[in-house]
Parts: sequence; structure tokens; C-alpha cells
Amino acid sequence: MGRGREPKGRQAKPKGAASAGPQPGRHEVRFGTAELLRDLDRPNGWMLSVDDVAQSYVDLDDPTHLEFDYVRRIGDVIDCLPEPGDALEALHVGGGACTLPRYIAATRPGSRQLVLDADGPLIDLVREQLDLRSVPSLRVRVSDGREGVATRHDSTADLIVVDAFQRAEMPGGLATIEFAHELARVLRPAGTLLVNISDGPGLPFARRVIATVSAVFGHVLLLAEPSVLRGRRFGNLVLAASANELPEEAVRMRAASAVFPSRCVTGAELRKLRGQAEPLTDAVPVSTPTPPDHAFGLPERRSNDS
Repeated sequence: MGRGREPKGRQAKPKGAASAGPQPGRHEVRFGTAELLRDLDRPNGWMLSVDDVAQSYVDLDDPTHLEFDYVRRIGDVIDCLPEPGDALEALHVGGGACTLPRYIAATRPGSRQLVLDADGPLIDLVREQLDLRSVPSLRVRVSDGREGVATRHDSTADLIVVDAFQRAEMPGGLATIEFAHELARVLRPAGTLLVNISDGPGLPFARRVIATVSAVFGHVLLLAEPSVLRGRRFGNLVLAASANELPEEAVRMRAASAVFPSRCVTGAELRKLRGQAEPLTDAVPVSTPTPPDHAFGLPERRSNDS
């Protein structure tokens, strides 16, 4: 579920407007109060938030538009995977408005995808309001991420994306070495894991996640904005991992040339960043970082009656 740069100029549909298509409004879901907000900058762009934390953005007319910077980074890695345009078997832990499944369906036709999301009412909302049923070959299962992954057969996924947050925090059980081994089991030998995490000054949680993933996968890279890497602000970091070599140079070029550039950290630089951090385990309770107030919130609160 997305946390990142939010779109500008959104407002709710006035009272009395036609009811066709998505409707701005608030809805109670499992993990809080969800809200749909229209983006004035794009004719069919929609923001989904939960408890005023931006979760997902989708453009129903253009599923290749990735509004959040960190989601664009994930999309860039996916675009660089061999062979570009080929269909993928993808598993998503965390769904929200299913921005990335829509993107993959559009950019890699024929892909088969499964989304695991623990918030059933939120998924019902997305199905009803954001045309989820129109995404080809996409299945959505209401399930805890670990329980859902445990049911998957060995070597059945080309791509796994872990992007699951509850009230702006990543469930600790999704960051442990035991779960990383489960993900490796489900991935095919050449498959790729992508993980969205968030952290702040000093990157204490990110360093441990890097240690965790590096203990299971032979090849790992990290993407993040320079200010986040330097500990100047709380933000998102994207980890990519595989048993095979990753397309590091292609990813690095995309990261550097983006509208909002990010750094691609690999090899010795990544090991230095990890430092002496130890992998996270199920045996020790995990505290995920709590973002500061408004770190991932909406820039402006507008009533659906405005």
C-alpha cells in the first residue's frame, strides 16, 4: 500500500453530481477509515487513503501512470527484468487499490497475478469503486500475507512484491528471515523479490531488513531518495533481491534519470550501509518504525461536501 509523494489539486465531487463511476467518500474498513479522493490534475485519477495516510493512487484511464515515487521505482525494476514485456507470474503481498497489478497487466500482457490482502472491506471497496474486476487475469484473496504465502507451491512466481502496511506501519512478521525463506521457496530460480519499507534517521529498521534479505538472497539492491539515505527525513526504500544477478546497471540508469532521482545502492556500498545489523527473526519481537506525524499523510484535507 502506497506511501509517497501525493498528487496536487484533488477535491471531492460536489453534491448532486452524476453517480456513474467512482464516488468520493469515506468508508469503514478493517484497519481504519478509508477515503477516496479525486485528483483534479488527471480526469480519472483517484487517491485511496486510510486514516489520512495515503495508501494508493490509480489512474483508471492510464494504469501505467505511477504517481508515487517509490511505486515508480518498483515499476522501473519490473520494467528492467528480462525479458521486457514478457508475461509474469506475480504474487503481491498487500494490495490497496492494486496499482502495481494494474501496471503489470498493462505493460506485460498475459501476466497472471494474485494479490493477498488482509483487509476484506478495503478490497470490496476497491472492487466496487475502482473497477478492479477489469484487470485481466488478476485474483485477489483476503488473507494474512504469511498465511497466504504458505499456501503457494514451490517455484511458482517470477515476481513477488511485498508492500503491506497497516496504519502506516509494516507488519513485523513480513520482515523476518523465516518469511524471507518462504518467499524464496515460492520464487522461481530466476525470480525477483521487491520489498517496500519505510524508515527514518539512522535507518535502523532498513539496515536490519537489508541484513535479513541478504542472508537469503545472493543479489540485493536498494533504491531510495538521497535525503532518505542520508537520514534527513522519513521515507520509503525499495529492496530488490534475487538468487540470480539483478539488472543493476539498467536500474541505476532509470533511478538517476527519474523526475525525482533516487540512488541505487549495491555491492560494497550496500554492505557498508548494512553495517553490523542482524537479520530480523520470528523469535524476537519486531518493532516496525512509526512514522512521524504527517510523514505520509495527505497534503490537504478536503471534505466530500466541498
